[in-house]
Amino acid sequence: MEGNPRLDRLGRPLQYLRVSVTDRCNFRCRYCMPEEIFGADYPFLRKDELLSFEELERLVGIFVSLGVTKVRLTGGEPLLRRDLPVLVRKLAGMDGIADLSLTTNGSLLEQQAADLKAAGLGRITVSLDSLSDERFGAMNGRGIPVRTILAGIDAAERQRMRIKINMVVKKGFNDEDILPMARYFRERGHTLRFIEYMDVGNHNGWKLEHVVPSREIVRMIDREMPLEPVPGPYGEVARRYRYKGTGVEVGFVSSVTEAFCASCTRARLSAEGELYTCLFAARGHDLKSLLRGGADDEELKAAISRVWAARTDRYSEKRMDGTGNQGNKVEMYRIGG
Repeated sequence: MEGNPRLDRLGRPLQYLRVSVTDRCNFRCRYCMPEEIFGADYPFLRKDELLSFEELERLVGIFVSLGVTKVRLTGGEPLLRRDLPVLVRKLAGMDGIADLSLTTNGSLLEQQAADLKAAGLGRITVSLDSLSDERFGAMNGRGIPVRTILAGIDAAERQRMRIKINMVVKKGFNDEDILPMARYFRERGHTLRFIEYMDVGNHNGWKLEHVVPSREIVRMIDREMPLEPVPGPYGEVARRYRYKGTGVEVGFVSSVTEAFCASCTRARLSAEGELYTCLFAARGHDLKSLLRGGADDEELKAAISRVWAARTDRYSEKRMDGTGNQGNKVEMYRIGG
């Protein structure tokens, strides 16, 4: 491992890059941007503080040269970034990217699905935590109805995109939606992923008793709709199952009760050009200053390699014994999930 810039100190390769294209969001989600903290006047980044599409393309190319094969566009809400299909087209044509995808809250997806597909986007993940308008409206802080998100999913399906749905489960808030969500998306043939409620950022009031362990959700679904495990590749965060007798999968992301730090291969690039090596990191590493200060590709590659090679992140493994970073974590709207 020593001297190999593609491995960190724990021997984890650099394979997956999440690229935030904006820090803005049209939700005030209780999981990462509660309205009482991030109100209508919250000061988001100015346009000139964001990396341009050309800068993002250049940095992504450097990450690809270091081993990244999977790139996900995120935010904030990426569909708020003007002319996003232009960036999609740039990245979709880049040699070395085997998988280009996007995560969205789905509120603008119906209008943009066709343009994104035409630009080369083939896979999309939509965040949806309930089929109840009341609970979903409380979650998004804007009263946006479920039908708006489902219309976006339908539009992506008409474009023949591969679709996943992410559901964060919080005990006492939306755990009653587990089976209705499983039934709905099983019938429609879309992969649904259940995500344990995490202490992202600094403001979501996370408590361990709010977590519904994935193993309980597996048992709950299996009793009604029998499941069988599906093997996944190294570095995949979700444990995958298939409904028996079908080709439809369901996944479980268990970063609280079954931490996967040991196999994490993800780096995150914020919209203002900071490199983060963990969702729960306290600080990023400034690439924008190098980029705009005249650094050539080899200098940028060396800077990224140094950061990754020094990486020792194990927050989720340390959380349960109280030795992890308990505050001052980067807000999730800045670097995506």
